[in-house]
Amino acid sequence: MPMTLDSLFSLRGKVALVTGGSRGIGEMIAAGLVAAGARVYVAARKKSECDEAQARLGPSAIALTADLGSQAGTRALADAIAAREPKLHVLVNNAGANWGAPLREFPESGWDKVMDLNVKAVFDLTRFLLPQLEAAAAPGDPARVINVGSIDGIQVPLLETYAYSASKAAVHHMTAVLAKKLAPAITVNAIAPGPFESKMMHETLVKFGEGIKKSAPMKRIGEPEDMAGVAVYLASRAGAYVTGATIPVDGGIATTR
Repeated sequence: MPMTLDSLFSLRGKVALVTGGSRGIGEMIAAGLVAAGARVYVAARKKSECDEAQARLGPSAIALTADLGSQAGTRALADAIAAREPKLHVLVNNAGANWGAPLREFPESGWDKVMDLNVKAVFDLTRFLLPQLEAAAAPGDPARVINVGSIDGIQVPLLETYAYSASKAAVHHMTAVLAKKLAPAITVNAIAPGPFESKMMHETLVKFGEGIKKSAPMKRIGEPEDMAGVAVYLASRAGAYVTGATIPVDGGIATTR
């Protein structure tokens, strides 16, 4: 069959799950997967936000309420997907939390919350959904796990978010470890976003947004298409031979510092 853009980037007939998909980077990724033809489950903690995202994304999106802050919640989401879908072609582990506090005052509860959601839930959801991911794998077309890290797992962050930066560095390394273990049936890659408009980034952009734009090689913050594009690439035939990679999507901020 001749190579076409459609054959490289289409996700028609594919099923995807995006955690934390009701807003921000998660919704940007979900929108890209929907646009490429996938049926996308959007999971988030608040039902109202899930339903609103489903309405924005259209009929190819399905809302699921899930709290991934505990292993029980992660298992419940995996069970909900397994009850609906025998195959899961794309898993996007995007749900995450942040916590800022001065070093001497950083609470154990904040550390544990960030690590449980940003690291443990990524590991648990991936392993709980292995039967569905393995069932979706085909020769030359592996199932995909896409973990959302951060450039704060590559560089020192602006703010005192100790647990967040440590958790995202852990996600990047875990991505490589899982990629080796799960190949060739499943690829595992990470996206490391820089500044994008989101609830989590709001405070940083209010305080430092203009300075970030001026110092960034691309002189702007990320747009939804920037995040959607890299996710579609990794999820489609175009990215089938890429595994174990962490791709900064940051306008050059982390890699040219």
